[in-house]
Amino acid sequence: MAAAHTPRESAHAAAQGVRQALGGSFAAISKWERELGKLRVLVNVGELAEGEEEFPEDESYPVHEFPEIVGFLHEQWAGGGEPSAWVETAETDPLPHGPGDGGPYNHQRVAALRRRGRGCCVVAPIVLHGRAWGELYVARRTGEPVFDRADADFASVLAAVTAAGIAQTERLAEARRLAFTDALTGLANRRAVDMRLDEALELHRGGDVVVSLVVCDLNGLKRVNDSRGHAVGDRLLERFGSVLSLCGAMLPGTLAARLGGDEFCLLAVGPPADEVVKVAGELCERAGELDLGEGVAVGVASTGDPIGPVRSGRRLFRLADAAQYKAKAAGSGEPVVAGRHGGKDDPVVRLADAPDRRPGPERRRFRR
Repeated sequence: MAAAHTPRESAHAAAQGVRQALGGSFAAISKWERELGKLRVLVNVGELAEGEEEFPEDESYPVHEFPEIVGFLHEQWAGGGEPSAWVETAETDPLPHGPGDGGPYNHQRVAALRRRGRGCCVVAPIVLHGRAWGELYVARRTGEPVFDRADADFASVLAAVTAAGIAQTERLAEARRLAFTDALTGLANRRAVDMRLDEALELHRGGDVVVSLVVCDLNGLKRVNDSRGHAVGDRLLERFGSVLSLCGAMLPGTLAARLGGDEFCLLAVGPPADEVVKVAGELCERAGELDLGEGVAVGVASTGDPIGPVRSGRRLFRLADAAQYKAKAAGSGEPVVAGRHGGKDDPVVRLADAPDRRPGPERRRFRR
């Protein structure tokens, strides 16, 4: 689990390790989604029955079908007791599991064991921050030795280890999210754009995948800040961020980002240049309808247009930035597109190639 990079990888590693440690033929890890009232299966490993998938898209069960999730996994130990695992079999009542005099017998689980050719299972709660996060489930085939009390105790220990690994993975995932997310708008940040752009250009060089960059400069932010205060300016940034995200969603796989200050961008990988330009026009129109600000200046640069070779992300940024500069200088309510008025002799391309006419993206001074 320590080597996992994503929560899914972490859950998979945990399920595999627990299955082997308990000598099970099958194991699963599920998460309790409180807001939806469901127990959602994250991963299944080992011998999968018909209809089971390793990473199911939507295998979930209503919590009311598993009352121990609400009751045993929470109320039984909310006063300071420790959660513990229990065993269920396809033929008999469950084994005792702790201070009570019987397990949280569940007919749905027993029916599932029989239906899938499994003879018994051990179920252990996964607890994070004092609350039930989900469960660990390990099963054996019909005819194999039934899990006993020692197995259940061991499963409780393994569930605690799993919980520690999940907590670590979630912390790392949150750290990564914060590192690549703009705090105000929730969009991607410049670091995320740079990484995605480098990857996209590798695809472009290897397979001629079209890579397009739409750079936007939000007009009137300084005036809003000066006349109505920064709180209202932040509201403008958030509203435009929502518009940008909406328009970006029209192009599959597009990244919407705030570069800083009043500058935003869309990074599209795959869609034809004409589709990107069409969405850029939609963006201009929608931004002009906002009740704050003064619209947006938009520049587009795409490897699908005659802009010459693009060997680096900086080159594409300079082209899109130069196009945006032209749009802003002209007060254009439509996007300006690099390369569409003369190819390499296009005024935008020449502006981007001129030394020191426009600062590169890494030297911009973002305005607030």
